[in-house]
Amino acid sequence: MTDEIVRQRLSAADVKTLMTNPSVQNRAATTGKIADQFSTGELTDSERQIAEDIFRALVKDTEVLVRESLAAHLKSSPDLPHDVAMSLANDVDSVALPVIKFSEVLTDTDLLEIVRGHSATRQVAVAQRPRVSAVIADALIDTGNETAVARLVSNEGAELTENALGRVIDKYESSTRVSDSLSRRTNLPAAISEQLVEAVTQKLQDYLSEKQELPVDVATNLILQARERATMNLVQFGSTETELDNLISQLHRKRRLTPSLLLRAISIGDIGFFERGLAQLAGVPLPNARILIHDEGGLGLQSIYLKASLPKRWYPAFRAGVDLAEETEYDGGPNDRARFISKMLERMLTQFDDPASTFSREDIDYLMGKLEQAAA
Repeated sequence: MTDEIVRQRLSAADVKTLMTNPSVQNRAATTGKIADQFSTGELTDSERQIAEDIFRALVKDTEVLVRESLAAHLKSSPDLPHDVAMSLANDVDSVALPVIKFSEVLTDTDLLEIVRGHSATRQVAVAQRPRVSAVIADALIDTGNETAVARLVSNEGAELTENALGRVIDKYESSTRVSDSLSRRTNLPAAISEQLVEAVTQKLQDYLSEKQELPVDVATNLILQARERATMNLVQFGSTETELDNLISQLHRKRRLTPSLLLRAISIGDIGFFERGLAQLAGVPLPNARILIHDEGGLGLQSIYLKASLPKRWYPAFRAGVDLAEETEYDGGPNDRARFISKMLERMLTQFDDPASTFSREDIDYLMGKLEQAAA
């Protein structure tokens, strides 16, 4: 241990100066010195006891500057006595906020009390902690504090369940600040991202109809295209099976698992999305649906397709997509989907040119439009 550290050890003179010198600045400076020594973990047991007793006296100091110095130097100390941490956390904001934001000594019970204390600034501080448990996150969501919730959802250290994220979207659907913060959060479950897409596209549709004076059907079609493209992009880089199942269930529940969305999925080669979507619409277990979809005789796909009540006249397009998916091997490269879409366009053009084709001109125009949208 260096001589400098020895000289910085607590001494009787330090204690006397701290407790008797009337200068606020001197008390604050000495407070910082003692707190820093305490935080290093290099004090002896007896010195640590002296320091803790000093802290208990300092939290009652009438000068805010002294208490601010104590909080600033001890906010991250894992050895801070709990009673001292609570005294600081219940002080004025300039003293309390650093401790509320950083102290590991505060328990979830302590933090719940703070969150439910109706102080907006302290709720924000809790939301910014390096780690926020699911219990505290739920309590923050219930506060109605838009700023705190925006900070919470942008905090990667916050434990936010899929249910909690869904509540955020429902409760703060009109808050641009919250939705912007949520959209920047990494690794959002696909179902939550799809809810965000829906909220944004609904606002855009209202804007196009009201401000741009577009006919409702035109605005609706534009929004549908944008929403479906965004929905498929949610699973572009892969999702867990559970996340994909949740997304499909949500889309079905909200009547957004449409034939055109499934056509877009099969048009870009997302066979996993297509299988789950068809199974959901047909009410068939996924393993059984997969057997039917990939039946070599073709009767299985036709059977489940009709059971799902998809447009009969579009069946050849879906049949072509399934066949192409089984013939195509992805190499994991960035252009996999682009190559698949190109092949799909070629396959469909061949289908349209076949004299035996049952496609009407209207069907051809619609399907080609969908394929081109998928390629965009």
